[in-house]
Amino acid sequence: MRLFLIALLFVGSAYADECPAPPDYAANLEELIAEVQKADNEAVARAISNKMWVLWAEAPDEYSQELLDEGMSRRNASDYSGAIKALDELVKYCPDYAEGYNQRAFVNFLRREYKAALPDLERTLELSPHHIAAMAGQALTLMALERTGEALVILRRALKLNPWLGERHLLPQLENMGEEI
Repeated sequence: MRLFLIALLFVGSAYADECPAPPDYAANLEELIAEVQKADNEAVARAISNKMWVLWAEAPDEYSQELLDEGMSRRNASDYSGAIKALDELVKYCPDYAEGYNQRAFVNFLRREYKAALPDLERTLELSPHHIAAMAGQALTLMALERTGEALVILRRALKLNPWLGERHLLPQLENMGEEI
């Protein structure tokens, strides 16, 4: 693993010194949001959500794509340390690319480093305000931190954009918890 990351960083030096601007997918995302809101069932909604992921996961250039793919691959293999290294390099190289922050937040969530995940989720949403998956992740992270009221607000915002989110089943639980507070 260590040799691969060193090689990846070395290869990165052959790429541009500066990350190009991230792809502008705002119009496409708005179209997909309109589609998912009209979806007749969960299967159709899931297919539309997968199209959203294709947009979010399109990195600005080849090097940033390699870093993103490496981070996600290592995350999927439960190599969280390796994932964080690749994603740290990605956000350093491409500070305006939302998905780098979102994926690093996801790794920190999986590591139960909830406080570390929140700033990355906030940055993701600054860069991509309708990143529904980041909203859902932020709601889950806030729940883990027992910040129920905030989690409820974020989850409702995400569900307004995509009423078919899997996290929709948490809404009654959050609403009940909110009453207890």
